[in-house]
Amino acid sequence: MRGKDESRLQEFLDKPEKALWSIALPVMAGMAIQTMYSIVDMLFIGQLGGASITAIAFNMPLYFFVMGITFGVGTGVTSSIARAIGAEDKRKADNSAEHGILLGLFLGVVLTIGGLALGKDVLSVLGAPDEMLDESWSYLRVTCYGMTFIIFSIVFRSILAGEGDMKFPVMVAAIGTILNIILDPIFIFNLERYGGFGLGLGVEGAAAATVVSQIVVFSIFVYMLFWKDHAYISFDLRNFTFSTGLMKEILWVGIPSSISMIIMSFGQGIFNYILVDGYGPDAVAAYTISGRLDMLMFLPIMGIATGLVTTVGMFTGAKRMDKVRQIITYGISRAFTIVAIASLIVFIAAPHIMGLFTDDPEIEEIGIGALRTLCFAYPFVGIAMPCGRIMQGLGRGLPVLVITALRVLLISAPLAYYFANNDYDIVWIWYSIAISIGVSAIVGPIWVWKTVNTIESQSTA
Repeated sequence: MRGKDESRLQEFLDKPEKALWSIALPVMAGMAIQTMYSIVDMLFIGQLGGASITAIAFNMPLYFFVMGITFGVGTGVTSSIARAIGAEDKRKADNSAEHGILLGLFLGVVLTIGGLALGKDVLSVLGAPDEMLDESWSYLRVTCYGMTFIIFSIVFRSILAGEGDMKFPVMVAAIGTILNIILDPIFIFNLERYGGFGLGLGVEGAAAATVVSQIVVFSIFVYMLFWKDHAYISFDLRNFTFSTGLMKEILWVGIPSSISMIIMSFGQGIFNYILVDGYGPDAVAAYTISGRLDMLMFLPIMGIATGLVTTVGMFTGAKRMDKVRQIITYGISRAFTIVAIASLIVFIAAPHIMGLFTDDPEIEEIGIGALRTLCFAYPFVGIAMPCGRIMQGLGRGLPVLVITALRVLLISAPLAYYFANNDYDIVWIWYSIAISIGVSAIVGPIWVWKTVNTIESQSTA
């Protein structure tokens, strides 16, 4: 039995596949809960009308921007901690976590101030029509007030992921999500049928429910990590020593990852602009709904990919490249197979799925087309996405950035712009996304195996 003061390194080395699933399954469960909330949230907002859905849609690029920066930095922290544990250097692992907290504080302050000062102007630049701008801004403004709590919750999850513990953060996230779902109707609607038990804040209420739930999540993390000493990682912030070298190590993985996610958020904004300009607001609404469903499709991929960051990082730190090769092959093959099966189910059920979110025939038709077209590409995300996370586990951040830039800026966005401005049917927009996924699914594995071979040759030299 492993004690609290022992790492998971040996048990991960003994059973790599079990180790991967011990991380992947809780991540899947947590993301499933979060995705279900996202879907329920959309159902609630949908009752306010299609215009409210579209207003929220223009917030999504900014949401992905913030999440991109935070998850990017968090990935750098996870990778650094995992490799330190693999090398059996607990002091470095602890110090990596402390540097992660410092980065979280910095990001929280900067993004909150930036969002409140510039958010409305940015929404306008992103294409929010004048008649929807106020509603879009009201959602963003409330979200900004809880930005720091959201960011810190992600940082705490990243720290625990680095030591291979995802059960506790998923449990905490589940509490926050359930609370969010409970608060949504109370904050959004007047609920006159129940005696007026509701605030009737509309889209502002949806944002406020998220902020309140994230404050609760943050509070639980702080209590368990700093007062109850839950983790293998320990915190001694009073004796914290800033390390330029360690910060560089974290940011070497984190910054490219953040920039790649920012590019993805930028790509989301470009697609919203292309769709609203070329095909109208209904296309944006359909794309937003299908995007929420994408999250369900990608649950197994993201779970496995998250597990690969930790396992690959630990095995690399322990200089066990045989285990690295084993877990890479296993992880990618399982991700591809699971998503291929899920894609078939979604393809068949697409009309029923879209019917849950809207009764607008135009939005429904566009959404069905998007889902069915992209179902052919989704399995290849099961190759491309894990490859990026594997590279992060290996301590390489740049490949993720290069592949993302290739996929979004050089392939999907230019193709979509061309098709929209030359009166192509909207299905060609979905083709542009599928083509970009296919290219990344070819480039990613080649880069991974080349990097593994290089590290292995260096370690044996």
